[in-house]
Amino acid sequence: MSETEDTVEVVDPSEFGCLGSSTPCNPQKKCHRFLVLALICSLSFGSYFCYDNPASLAEQFKTDLNLEGDSFMLLYSLYSWPNVFLCFFGGFLIDRVFGVRLGAFLFGAVITLGQIVFALGGWFNNKYVMYTGRFIFGLGGENLAVAGNTYIVYWFSGREINTVFGIQLACSRIGSTVGMMALGPFYKAIAPHFGTSKGHLMGTLLFFGAVLCILSLLCSLLLAFLDKRAARILRKDTAGTGEVIKLSDITKFSPPTWLIFMICVTYYVSIFPFISLGKLFFEEKFGLSPSKASICNSLVYFIGAGTSPIAGMIIDNTGRNVMWLLIAISLTLLSHAALAFTFIPPYIAMVVMAVCYSFCASALWPMVSLVVPEYQVGTAYGMMQSIQNLGLALVSLLAGAIVSKFGYFMLILHFMAWLALSAVFILMLWAYDSSKGGYLNASPARRAEISAEEVQSILDKDDVNTPLLNDNSVLDLSQSLRASSAAVLRQRYTGNVNSDKRDFTRSAELHKSFEGSGNLTQSYQFSSIANPTILK
Repeated sequence: MSETEDTVEVVDPSEFGCLGSSTPCNPQKKCHRFLVLALICSLSFGSYFCYDNPASLAEQFKTDLNLEGDSFMLLYSLYSWPNVFLCFFGGFLIDRVFGVRLGAFLFGAVITLGQIVFALGGWFNNKYVMYTGRFIFGLGGENLAVAGNTYIVYWFSGREINTVFGIQLACSRIGSTVGMMALGPFYKAIAPHFGTSKGHLMGTLLFFGAVLCILSLLCSLLLAFLDKRAARILRKDTAGTGEVIKLSDITKFSPPTWLIFMICVTYYVSIFPFISLGKLFFEEKFGLSPSKASICNSLVYFIGAGTSPIAGMIIDNTGRNVMWLLIAISLTLLSHAALAFTFIPPYIAMVVMAVCYSFCASALWPMVSLVVPEYQVGTAYGMMQSIQNLGLALVSLLAGAIVSKFGYFMLILHFMAWLALSAVFILMLWAYDSSKGGYLNASPARRAEISAEEVQSILDKDDVNTPLLNDNSVLDLSQSLRASSAAVLRQRYTGNVNSDKRDFTRSAELHKSFEGSGNLTQSYQFSSIANPTILK
């Protein structure tokens, strides 16, 4: 959504109830868009709370349910395995079949069902029912994240997007932190009421997570209502992209897109599997009590919740996403080295890891929106999370086997190797981006210059008189070219990072002015715009 209102033809919001065109109810206003952001953040709160239920109750899973080592890590692998393929198809379904509104609701419903089955498995002390629940939970978990990312790209733009991703990450990590820190004390508080019925006790705790998933599901309904209302008011539904996502489009993803995918998987496999096993590691090596080990293990989530919006704002204002990625992953590697080779209090390493996690996520995820057109956004994020979950599924199993056979020292070395590989992919991305003009690692001012240069190059080729374009028009046109489609002019999240006043109507009017002037050739209208060669 854009703050520009004078050029956008809208329907009177009073026709749809609420408070008419007042600021809270106007989808063009920041107040309304950040209400939408609050709902987007709530989409995955229940999912993230439930994801690390096994890690937060690792000791109880071991003593009460006899789940440890390989059998314990299977709870995480079963979550990840379905997402190896379903994240991609979930993104495809969001782009092509369901749409983001229905997709978010359906995936939220699957998550809720999975957590209920998981809780029933705990209640009856049946590990196979628990495994089934985690598998069902996995069918929706990452797909719901894809829907949330797609909502963000639809609603936010330009210099906001890194900050918004940071805020979403913070809220997700708050869910994880609450789960990591609250379930252990909650277990101790209610344990006397269950006597020897440990299964019933565990089931009760897990059913609490199901309640939070239901609340997130209700948020998806309200979010769908607001998104549909905004589409009607701003006539978005009648100004479609004109592009249709096809499965074959994944073969057209640019090299930077695939490098971003590889950076994602090699980084996250060093974080999430480590947290899954971290509590017992801190108890064994550093002699921490279970409560202190749980606090130390949750620092990545707890501190990340506070630092992610700050990291997003810093990256929004400085740009240079690739540089921030390299710094964050290098320091994460040093943090793992400190845990493996020293007896420095682990809190220090975990704090550094948490801050780096915030910068890495805030720099990495928004870059996808800079290298793919809007109609492919859901599919691109789905593919990214599919590859991530393939890595998590394999590495979770491998991590459990390493701990069982070789201990925690070799486990940390294993994670360090993945981080080193991630750094290699970042250097490859940096080199490729530099050879193509350096857009991804540019400052905001330099990105604006690159955008203008790209537009000027296209205009020169097609003999369009440059006086027709002012600075804002050049940047708007560059944005449409980078979006890879004339009809995807509303792809607000690429191109001009120095202005929040961009929308598809404004760019469409720019094209109309070209057509009326006679200076825009037919080949430019239907070839250069529809199939640009400058998409990085």
